[in-house]
Amino acid sequence: MVEYNIDLAGKTILVTGSSGFIGSNLCEKLLHDYPTCQVVGVDNMNHYYDIRLKELRLKKLVENPRYTFVLGDISDKVTVDRLFADYKPQIIVNLAAQAGVRWSLVHPEDYIRSNIEGFYNLLEASRHSYDGVEKDEIAVPCDKKTGAYHGVEHLVYASSSSVYGGNTKYPFSTDDPVDTPVSLYAATKKSNELMAHCYSKLYGIPSTGLRFFSVIGPAGRPDMALFKFTDIFRQGGTIEIYNYGKCRRDFTYVGDIVEGVTRVMRYAPKENAVGARYNVYNIGNAHPVELLEFVQILEEELVRAKVLPKDFDFAAHSRLIEAQPGDVVENFADVTPLVRDFDYKPDADLRTVIRSFCEWYADFYGTKE
Repeated sequence: MVEYNIDLAGKTILVTGSSGFIGSNLCEKLLHDYPTCQVVGVDNMNHYYDIRLKELRLKKLVENPRYTFVLGDISDKVTVDRLFADYKPQIIVNLAAQAGVRWSLVHPEDYIRSNIEGFYNLLEASRHSYDGVEKDEIAVPCDKKTGAYHGVEHLVYASSSSVYGGNTKYPFSTDDPVDTPVSLYAATKKSNELMAHCYSKLYGIPSTGLRFFSVIGPAGRPDMALFKFTDIFRQGGTIEIYNYGKCRRDFTYVGDIVEGVTRVMRYAPKENAVGARYNVYNIGNAHPVELLEFVQILEEELVRAKVLPKDFDFAAHSRLIEAQPGDVVENFADVTPLVRDFDYKPDADLRTVIRSFCEWYADFYGTKE
């Protein structure tokens, strides 16, 4: 449950991973919806995927004078401490992370550095933003009478549906145990939740974790199925459909994700049973789709957008294979708490989202007709 209503107007908001898929969309929404807020974005602009996409997103953001970009890595403590000293952010949204399940199988060190060390640096900086404030004052970081700044008012961070790991009870509920991760990526995200709870209990930092479910949309991540399959088809390659297409995914539109994030940002959580101002929510469409159906819609929309010609032989460029290490058979969000506390449920239609992606792709990369 939530209690403390945070007015984002006039606030300084730090968004990490601000040139990423979700981060850039969130920054755009904040700048549009809250014309007096200041957004500070930090991103290391790494080459995990096509850097042109990050540059495209960043170019659009820096056109707004209320957006400040800092090139840096949250795994560097000096960078994080300088961000807090220079800008004194009142709201933190941590979206910076090394993503991808399969990449974690060959580059585990990237996940420890970014997802564990980086998050620790943010927690420590948030903790010290309370220096000089009495412990009993931390419960309401911004004094209601004086408006005095008392450190970080709310830390919101990206977790992941991957934390549900080997769970077989559907839909996934935040009340379910999440002790069976099947990838290092999932383990680091669960670690973030544990770390946030600890710092909330010990130091009074209000924190909310958000478990995102299969985020898709225009200018998304090229390592995700929507973008990845499109690239392979366009290059004349063959896509591999894991678990023989019998996976189900809760595909969620990025616009719905950032709407959920902004709603959550405005309300810090109440204390739980052990006195930690901490909570976790699922943000998903709550309507899982089988991968074969997803691919069928994508094929139709790629032809419609003229990314591929009408006579393209999709069957010849598709191969069903067994499940891969780190894969989960299904992800399916129970969003009951999100609806209860924020009166919100993602509901974008899958075909509409895939169509918008295909039209963006045709505009950015060109068509085959």
